[in-house]
Amino acid sequence: MKLIVLGLNHHTAPLAVRELLAFGPHELGGALQQLVSCNGVHEAMIVSTCNRTELYCNAENGEVLVDWLARLRHRQPAELDGYLYLHEGPDAVRHAYRVACGLDSMVLGETQILGQLKDAERTARDAGSLGLLLNGLFQRAFGVAKDVRSQTRIGAASVSMAAATVRLAERIFPSVSECKVLFIGAGEMIELCATHMHAQKPRAIAVANRTLERGEKLAATLGGEAMLLSELPARIAEFDIVITSTASSLPIVGKGMMERAIKARRHRPVFMVDLAVPRDVEQEVSKLEDVYLFTVDDLSEVVREGLESRQSEAAVAEGMVQERIEEFSQWLASRALVPTIRELRDHAERIQRKELERAKKQLASGSDPELVLEELARQMGNKFLHAPLAALNATQGEQQAELVEAVRRLYRLHEPD
Repeated sequence: MKLIVLGLNHHTAPLAVRELLAFGPHELGGALQQLVSCNGVHEAMIVSTCNRTELYCNAENGEVLVDWLARLRHRQPAELDGYLYLHEGPDAVRHAYRVACGLDSMVLGETQILGQLKDAERTARDAGSLGLLLNGLFQRAFGVAKDVRSQTRIGAASVSMAAATVRLAERIFPSVSECKVLFIGAGEMIELCATHMHAQKPRAIAVANRTLERGEKLAATLGGEAMLLSELPARIAEFDIVITSTASSLPIVGKGMMERAIKARRHRPVFMVDLAVPRDVEQEVSKLEDVYLFTVDDLSEVVREGLESRQSEAAVAEGMVQERIEEFSQWLASRALVPTIRELRDHAERIQRKELERAKKQLASGSDPELVLEELARQMGNKFLHAPLAALNATQGEQQAELVEAVRRLYRLHEPD
């Protein structure tokens, strides 16, 4: 078993590259099955968020993963050079644990990534691509994250993406309470943003979603209205603040739509936050006057507020991660012994069954029970000793000395005088 992590994140790749390699929820099942069908890939799990895309695999080498990812996105592997990172063995374990604990996040100590990892693990399990190695890794990663959360204050004073959205809005408008807010999408990120924005008591709230039922469910909790995405061209001009995060593979809000909206608003400003990867809002929209468009990367300065106060807690969390890496290595080493232990037990049981059947036949034929038991014990002893004795006699020199030492240790023999 060889653990490999291949990925890119907000540290290594700009938004334009991250959205190129991102996976939508509808893609993951098929992609996982395709990935484990590659030569040398035995298990796979894909994590794809606005800040990272990562492949966690039980694979023989990383080149296969790079080739697969590049081919899937119609790129040459060389085009991804400089953006991707590759971790193997203990380094891969450390990376997985750090991600789960929020130590590798744009918002140090944030907890949303843990839920995203659990979703990815569930998807891989449903797709049949999760095996012993990845299951063991992530069950332990979830445990480490829980301990870090309960035993440190790494999440204290953190500014989430949702909270950062409110802070930025307050730089554009004197008061959010005077604004009308539109949320596009109804997923977890939108729910978090909506909770923060709703606390500011905006003048009106609306939720636009592909399916009306889910949009209505979220809107009801906010005291707002719901609409379909198809209504956006006619209604987006009504809103001062637009926050979007969907799983769409293509932009939902285009430059033309916003040009018409600004004209209808008589050039009153619009504050927009696009939290989606791939982006929901065409990049050209940022060039329009009276539109203040921010992406996830633009929020980085705001979310880093309070970072200094969390750095000492992060150091404690890093120490906890290191301890658990060693525990995982021990578990992995023990799992590597399982096939040998199983074969050794099977071998012993075969000898037992064979000799026991022979003894039963002798007893049935009227043989002396005491003699039968003595023969049974002698034959079983000979059978168990045959393989190690043959191996000792077949070796010479240094190899024989090493084997003698191993046998004496296995059978707990006293050292010769």
